[in-house]
Amino acid sequence: MPNALSVLRLLGVPLFLWLLLGPEEDGWAVVVLMVSGFTDWADGKIARSMDQGSRLGVLLDPAADRLYIVSTLVALALRDVVPVWMMALLLGREVVLGVMLLVLRAHGWPPLQVHYLGKAATLLLLYAFPGLLLADGDGLLATLAAPFAWALAIWGTALYLLAGVFYVIQVVGLLAAERSAGRGRRS
Repeated sequence: MPNALSVLRLLGVPLFLWLLLGPEEDGWAVVVLMVSGFTDWADGKIARSMDQGSRLGVLLDPAADRLYIVSTLVALALRDVVPVWMMALLLGREVVLGVMLLVLRAHGWPPLQVHYLGKAATLLLLYAFPGLLLADGDGLLATLAAPFAWALAIWGTALYLLAGVFYVIQVVGLLAAERSAGRGRRS
């Protein structure tokens, strides 16, 4: 069940992008993002409560999160909803973490566990993006949504970057420990 929810989230990405960039059906795009955020929470909750954790789930869940964040950022930047600097920071973090993953694999390490800080940042961003989309309109709802959406976006961005820094530190630490252990064996 949790993996099915992650696959459902992945299938929602092209639908979301089409709604946002094609007919510009922002209301429906927000619904897709909200369903994605809910299923992100639900798949983890179900997996833990029913002891249905799986190796596939460990890969699918963060992949779906990253795909939503990247696609949402690009779409919102194309629509001038988020500034380019925010998109550049968050996409830059994804590139750095992608390189770190390649480095880990080259040294025979599996991907590191997702850190709670990264989960919190992802949650904030998944709530910020629909809010920013709502705030981009006119009227009372846009006026009310704007401060909350920007607060979530700024905090989410800061925590997302910090989680990325922690991930890099972990990778560097693993590689340093591996190098030290290799030198110790040769002595």
